Amino acid sequence: MDKQSLGFKEKFSYGIGAVGKDMVYMLTSSYVLYYYQDLLGVDPIAMGIILLIARVFDALNDPFMGVIVAKTKTRWGKFRPWLFSGTVLNALILYLLFACPGSLHGTGLTAYAGIVYIIWGVTYTMMDIPYWSMIPAFTESGPERESLSALARTCAGVGSALISVVTMMSVHALGKGNEVAGFRWFTLIIAVLFVVFITMTCINIKETSTVDMETATVRQMLSSLFKNDQALVMVVTIVLVNMSIYITSNLVIYFFKYDFGGASWYGSYTLFYTFGGAMQVLSMMLMFPLMRRFMDTMKIFRTALMMAVVGYIVLLALTFTSMSSVFILFVPAFLIFAANGLLLVLTTIFLANTVDYGEYKNGTRDESVIFSLQTFVVKLASGIAALVASLCLAIFHFGDSSETAAVVTMAKSSIIGLRMTMTIIPMIGLLIAIAYFNKRYLLNTEKMDEITSTLNEKHAGESND
Repeated sequence: MDKQSLGFKEKFSYGIGAVGKDMVYMLTSSYVLYYYQDLLGVDPIAMGIILLIARVFDALNDPFMGVIVAKTKTRWGKFRPWLFSGTVLNALILYLLFACPGSLHGTGLTAYAGIVYIIWGVTYTMMDIPYWSMIPAFTESGPERESLSALARTCAGVGSALISVVTMMSVHALGKGNEVAGFRWFTLIIAVLFVVFITMTCINIKETSTVDMETATVRQMLSSLFKNDQALVMVVTIVLVNMSIYITSNLVIYFFKYDFGGASWYGSYTLFYTFGGAMQVLSMMLMFPLMRRFMDTMKIFRTALMMAVVGYIVLLALTFTSMSSVFILFVPAFLIFAANGLLLVLTTIFLANTVDYGEYKNGTRDESVIFSLQTFVVKLASGIAALVASLCLAIFHFGDSSETAAVVTMAKSSIIGLRMTMTIIPMIGLLIAIAYFNKRYLLNTEKMDEITSTLNEKHAGESND
C-alpha cells in the first residue's frame, strides 16, 4: 500500500474499526450499571464503587499500555498484533460481562461484576491505544492524516449512536421480553461484529513505516498540569461538564422505564436517543461552523453550556407534566444533545490552545501529554458520574425489577428523587463549570493571536539558525 495515497478500502477499513470499538464502549458505559443493578439486583453502591475504581484504573493503565506497544517489534508491526489480540479478548470478556451465570447471587455476583468489568477495561485498552496510535505508521502528516483522524472520530460517533438507538429495542425483541436473555444475545451479536470489523482493519491496513510512539506517563501528565495553568483549567472544566452529562446518561434509562413508563417504554427511549443523537451529530457538523461565523469559540462555549442548563430546566419542568408523548421531550433533548456536540468540538480546540500556551510560557510543547490528559479526565468523569448515579439509585430505592421489561411502579418520592438527580445535579455542575471557566480561562482570540505571533517568530528564528 502506498503510504502517500490511501484508497477507499483503507479508509473504509480503518473507519469500520472505529464503528466496532465504539459500539462496544457505548454498550458497556451505558448499560452495565442497568444490567447488574436493575436486572440482576447487585447493590447500587457496590456497583458505583466498582465502576469508579475500574474506570480510574483503566485511565491510569493507558500510559503503561502505550509503553508496551511502543516497545513491540514483530513481523506484523507494533500495532496490529495488539489491536487484533486485544479485540478478540475484549469481545470474549464483553460477552461474559453481559452473560452472567444465573447461579451467582449476593457477594459472588458482585465479585463477578467487579472482576469481569475490570478485565474488560484492561483488554479494551489493549486494542484502543494501538488503534489510535497506528495512524502515523500508514499516513503522511498533514491533510491526509487529519482527514483520516476526522473520519475515524466520525465513525466512532456513528458506532456510539447505533448502540444508543438499537439496544433496548433489540434486547426486548431478542429476549422476548426477558431483558437478561436479550442482553446476552444482543451482546453476542455486537461482540462478533466487533471482531469482524477490527479484523478488516488489521487485514487492509498495513504499517508501511516505523514510527516513534510518544507515550505520556502519569507523572508527566501531573507535571504538565502544574506547569500549564490553562491546561489545568480545561481539565477541571472537562471533568465538570462530562460528569454532569454522564450522570444524566446513566439515569435516563431508569427515567423512561419507571417514570415515563408504559409497557413500550423502550420504544420511547429509542425515539428519544435517535433524535438526540442526530442533534448531537448535526451540531458538530452544521451548527458549530454556522455559529463560528458570528461568534468566537469562547462565546460559543458559554452559549453551549447555557443551552445545556436551559435544557435541564425544561426537562425538569416537563417531568412534572403528564408527559403523554415522547415528542415533547425532544425540546430538552435538542438543547442538551446539541450543546454536548458543540462542547465536544470546543474542548478539543481549547486543549490544543493550551499546547501552544505551554510552549509560549514554558518553552516545551507537551502535545502528547496534554491529549493523553483528555482521555484520562473523560474516564475519571465517567467513573464519578457512575458513582453519583448509583448513590441516587440506592438512596431512592431503585432495585431488582425482575428479568422482564414489565412495568414496575415506584414510590412517588423515588421518582422525584430520580428527576432531581438527573437534572439539578448536572445543572449545578454546568453552572460551576461556567463560573470557573469564565474566571480562569484566559486564551481568548486576542491572546491566542499574540501567542501564535510570538511562536511563529520563535520558529522562524530557529529555522534561520
